[in-house]
Amino acid sequence: MPVIDRIALHFVNGPLPAPFSPAWVPGPPRRSTLFYLAQFVTDDGIEGWSAFSAGGRERAGIGDAVANLFLGADPTDIGRVRECIHIMGVLGVRNGWLEPAFWDIKGKLAGKPVYELLGGKAVPVTLYASSGEVKDPAARIDEAWARYEEGFRTLKIRVHDFDEAVDIRQVQETARAMEGRMKIAVDCNQAFRLTQNAPGPVWDLARAKRFADACADVGVAWIEEPLFMEWFDDMAALTAYSARVPVSGGELHTAGLPELRHMIEKRCYRIFQPDAMWTGGIAETMEVAALCRQHGLGFTPHTWSNGLGFAVNLQILLGSGFANECPFEYPLSPPGWTVEARDVVLARPWTHERGVLTPPTAPGLGFDIDGEALARHGKCFFRADRKSRHWMPEALKD
Repeated sequence: MPVIDRIALHFVNGPLPAPFSPAWVPGPPRRSTLFYLAQFVTDDGIEGWSAFSAGGRERAGIGDAVANLFLGADPTDIGRVRECIHIMGVLGVRNGWLEPAFWDIKGKLAGKPVYELLGGKAVPVTLYASSGEVKDPAARIDEAWARYEEGFRTLKIRVHDFDEAVDIRQVQETARAMEGRMKIAVDCNQAFRLTQNAPGPVWDLARAKRFADACADVGVAWIEEPLFMEWFDDMAALTAYSARVPVSGGELHTAGLPELRHMIEKRCYRIFQPDAMWTGGIAETMEVAALCRQHGLGFTPHTWSNGLGFAVNLQILLGSGFANECPFEYPLSPPGWTVEARDVVLARPWTHERGVLTPPTAPGLGFDIDGEALARHGKCFFRADRKSRHWMPEALKD
């Protein structure tokens, strides 16, 4: 039986080619992409990797817990891995993002992509381009044409203005400009509030209904997270009201399956979009997909994080049986958020051909880490084996 023999935790700070102002974080633009990178190595040298978005150094102290729980453990026993992650949660930090690294090892040991272990098969994946910034109508239409020329046939745009008329104008002018060529979806970014740097608008049910009606008038494909993530009754009411435009969401429900099960049974959304890196890992998100199937709801994971998060959620989509039913999110918002910046430590970025992605066939999660890029943009702050542990706090200094 293989066991985990070595662990390394890295902090990655990848530069962006231009300032990037994500709609969900009002305030100064970002100039880099930050994430934690976990590496688990078995006693026979098989590596498993996973990553999680960072705001700063909030996970700098998890090394001891990771070492205590996983060194010497069987990486193929996903049930035990999940139990250990729940133990970490009791200690105050949710770390479901670590679980995919063990699937990476399990797939490599089996010589199969993770989606095959999940019961899926390789099928071409239709992508939708997912923008990240708020733009005025003219700039948004230019962006839509650029994505159309690249082969995408669906574009998700962002709205986040205090004046709802501004949001509606952007959506309607873009949809009318692209009518018959490209579908437009809209992310309202109301489910969670990251207002530490600047305030943001708060929608109520009445505003969300007016917005849904305005979107329906121009054939919008779906509206995403138009209400706060804990307003379950209002979400269900909006979904029932919005018969012409599906309401979607579910990306950052860190309580995972129990909360999402409640939302599915309540029909808070018609399309669920959990992100495995936040909602508990691959196994838990697959259970969410099964519940969506059982209740006749759509399912397509959220992927806005980094290239590893994209890979994990791609494996889930392919394993879930929904790959032919819902397009898959492809984060792309140049000039700041590019494919190369998103996938900064991957040996090969996740690219597409005219809006379609060919599934990976390599064992595990389907990517390789670029060691030179990791050395250039990342710093190891904790390393352990079954005999010793080494903290490198200087790696986390500015």
